[in-house]
Amino acid sequence: MGQYQPAQLKLYNPDAIARYYSYRPWLAWGRLLRIISSFAGFIFNLKWDEWQDKVEQNKGKRAIQLRELLTRLGPTFIKVGQALSTRPDLIRKDFLEELIKLQDQLPPFDNAIAYQIIETELGRPIHESFSELSPSPVAAASLGQVYRGRLVSGEEVAVKVQRPNLHPVITRDLYLMRWAAGWLAPWLPLNLGHDLTLIVDEFGTKLFEEIDYINEGRNAEKFASNFHNDPQVKVPGIYWRYTNTHVLTLEWINGFKLTDTQRIREAGLDPEAIIQIGVTSGLQQLLEHGFFHADPHPGNLFAVPDGRMAYIDFGMMDQLEENTKETLVDALVHLVNKDYTDLAEDFVKLGFLTPDTNICPIVPALEAVLGNAIGKNVKDFNFKTITDEFSELMYEYPFRVPAKFALIIRSLVTQEGIALSLNPDFKIIEVGYPYIARRLLTGESPELRRRLLNVLFKDGKFQWQRLENLIAIARTDSNFDVLPTAQMGFQYLISEEGKFLRRQLVLALTEDDRLHTEDVQRLWNLVKDDLKPDRLLNVAIGILTELSREGAAAILPKSTFLAPFTGNQSASKN
Repeated sequence: MGQYQPAQLKLYNPDAIARYYSYRPWLAWGRLLRIISSFAGFIFNLKWDEWQDKVEQNKGKRAIQLRELLTRLGPTFIKVGQALSTRPDLIRKDFLEELIKLQDQLPPFDNAIAYQIIETELGRPIHESFSELSPSPVAAASLGQVYRGRLVSGEEVAVKVQRPNLHPVITRDLYLMRWAAGWLAPWLPLNLGHDLTLIVDEFGTKLFEEIDYINEGRNAEKFASNFHNDPQVKVPGIYWRYTNTHVLTLEWINGFKLTDTQRIREAGLDPEAIIQIGVTSGLQQLLEHGFFHADPHPGNLFAVPDGRMAYIDFGMMDQLEENTKETLVDALVHLVNKDYTDLAEDFVKLGFLTPDTNICPIVPALEAVLGNAIGKNVKDFNFKTITDEFSELMYEYPFRVPAKFALIIRSLVTQEGIALSLNPDFKIIEVGYPYIARRLLTGESPELRRRLLNVLFKDGKFQWQRLENLIAIARTDSNFDVLPTAQMGFQYLISEEGKFLRRQLVLALTEDDRLHTEDVQRLWNLVKDDLKPDRLLNVAIGILTELSREGAAAILPKSTFLAPFTGNQSASKN
């Protein structure tokens, strides 16, 4: 019949997998019965503790049982446990402490088998490649285990060896997950189950990419290239001569797991600063590079003694298209500015709503649910709150989760979960929005400048409050300097590209045929504290000259226009 064997399948192919197991149903159904019976027994134990009033007494035992259950069920379920281990706001503390062990404290497989895999993959005895190799793994994860060694040329390295026979285990679990997704989808409210099988397929595709270590090495180099100018992010180098499909040799990273706050502080590092690096680099991956780490659990992130944050394990990555990156920026800005009509249109562009969806009834629902989630203060924003509140909309309106966004959401909530484990009071917007505000204000690309205009103008009117909010938020970022931003904005204002902005600014300042000096004063107050006194008059005259080209000077004399800048308030009253 020419059917594949699981070990021969290099790329995820759900149809081929389904054909394989359709001829071997006993393999799939036996596995399903084991999964159901395992969880049924665990749930029964939890209920029994409730009936016997022994929940507190047995909670440590049950946490260990859950970790051991997921470990026995293998890589797919270990991945689920790893994701849950980053959510202290979802998982109670006793369970969390055990699930964290799934990140790099799993039972290793036999050393003799691992050494044999290394020699087979590299095509030479171990002593010809490594002058040192630890006698046992220093870490064991869901898909492989890591040895610490030294190349014959002297470099200290980590040698990652894949667990044997992964393909048949993974393909069987993915087949069952896909079958369950197809069976469950019609029973879920409205579109909650839409594309559920596609989400499984997306996960399957990434899982198959993750077990190809050559692909992981390429991902690491691409990731390093994106951050080559960032002094705060460390990416280990790849030693290709000692790398193959099932063995990956990379630079050894000396550091501390992000959740090990005690050792981080003992090393003289600030956990808050590490959080900021992690969140900012995560946003850069999504909104600038479009190439993001989809599995940023604490076992894959390290604080380096020199203050940098190191990423490892580049098996699960994904790529965003340019228009998706731009729309994500739009959506976050619209969310913070509470522009729910524009936000609904963003959801259509991103695929959360179909193009033929009538968004009119959805807009007030977004305002009611998300407005409450964000709260009166933008700093109350967090992804956990948003996802909880948003789930209510899934029951009432035709929202769906596009397959591409399953990994994005997982990456975002995982990063926020890590930050929450370091600081329970962490608010991602305190780091994230200043970064986005700085990007919009610096406007290094025409796309971002257009987005800034969309933020600053609504219904043809200039939104002073939004500009004030952007600058105020951006100033909370220590990397933001308003002076070069103001200079860049002025250069853009007098350029040909800024012609539309000049006209809109004049209209905003001269509405009703009079100069709104209070608006000029507001604009000036945004930047005056950052400008040196000897530059004040030059900037004021420069703005006057350029705006005069659009007709502002014809409305009022120069002395009136200059009043807010020079302190001559009497002139401004004319």
